Amino acid sequence: MPDADRPQELPERLLTDPEMINACRVRDFACVFRLVKTKAGIYPSMIARRCELTPSRVGEVIAGQRRLSHMDVVERIADGLRIPGHMLGLARRAWETPQALVATEREAPYGTEPEPEPEQQAPASLPGPDVDSILALATRTSLSAATLEAFRSSIEDYWRRDEQHGGQALRPAIVGQLRYVVGLLKENRPSSIQNGLYQIAAELARLTGWTYFDARQYNQARAYFTEALQLAKEAGDHQSVANVLACMSLQATYQDRPADSLALVTAAQDQARSTPGSTPRVLSMLSMREAFAHATLGNRDSTHRAIGEAHRQFGQIQTGDLDPSWVTYFDEPKLNVDTGIAHGRLGDAVTAEPLIADALRREDRANHRGRAFHSFWLARTQLNLGKLDQACRTATQALEPASAVASERVSGHLREFYDQLAPHRQEPVALAFEARLRELLPPVSGSLRP
Repeated sequence: MPDADRPQELPERLLTDPEMINACRVRDFACVFRLVKTKAGIYPSMIARRCELTPSRVGEVIAGQRRLSHMDVVERIADGLRIPGHMLGLARRAWETPQALVATEREAPYGTEPEPEPEQQAPASLPGPDVDSILALATRTSLSAATLEAFRSSIEDYWRRDEQHGGQALRPAIVGQLRYVVGLLKENRPSSIQNGLYQIAAELARLTGWTYFDARQYNQARAYFTEALQLAKEAGDHQSVANVLACMSLQATYQDRPADSLALVTAAQDQARSTPGSTPRVLSMLSMREAFAHATLGNRDSTHRAIGEAHRQFGQIQTGDLDPSWVTYFDEPKLNVDTGIAHGRLGDAVTAEPLIADALRREDRANHRGRAFHSFWLARTQLNLGKLDQACRTATQALEPASAVASERVSGHLREFYDQLAPHRQEPVALAFEARLRELLPPVSGSLRP
């Protein structure tokens, strides 16, 4: 951005003020915002605009009515107010490094097409991409239903490996297949084959968006989710449109934009309800996403109503239901763990703990990301209940699946638990947890405050 548009730097006297240093260390943003106002002349409305928060949210924080703990929000505050990363327990921010030395990936602006990754130089023994294209034209055969089924099987395999190890390493293959299928759409084919290709392309675009979402690269994720929406609409697949909107709703929840999350999931429900083939499992999953949005907004009654609807719909599932493949993950343990998380977002730890714990006992052990993610949720819930020993044991058990999957979302939840553990950091059980953390996840632990 032009220099004139860059956020102004905070005065050195404020950044070296012991009160500011301590407030940043414990992430007391009520104190941070007050100090920024009184000592830097940055008023709440300006704080809201620079940190992408609503003015009412900033007012609630200053009044002590709300705490901000989402990693994405903490990073927006650091970048918007120009607070150096180390003061908030974050990695060095991009703007702290002279531009000539920056070598990290930059996200595309919202709404733009992600830039393709540079192609690797092909070995001399392999033909170039132009020759590949010529050969493909010469040997291409007509597609059949079996070909579409092969594409769907590969997508299911991508999802399975994504759950086990994360999607970062898979992304080049997924994007390559997406572009190949989009290329096939340019040719004239029977409508049944063409619609099938649109559905496959939509799911590949959604999967790509998901891998970026899991990496917390939100602009890229949204670009691919938008592409998935367009492809699903071309196919006339309202259920797929609903699913993509539900993914975007979940991302908005992570970005602490609950009003956007609620609008997106409401649109998803409208799409699903307008489709005669929508199954109870689909409607149940969407109701749980609605519960997440209401819980993040603090709407207790609406959250409970959405949870009740999710369980009511789930109770209507029958063996012969023709569920889309993308919703089969939403089984009873997933319903229960999401119910616990929704209660946890409302601050009802007593209700949340047994639900999350029971679901964890029944969850597929091959789903490393899900187990790590839900275990850190349980550990934070137990810590809120004052169960320090249990919380540290749960978090320690989560480290092994967390070490098996590359997921910034999981790392973010680990950091949030670590920060919440701060008052107990010298207790023997907390020291044992940290020793195991540094043994299994040194890159993560290295970015945490000791």
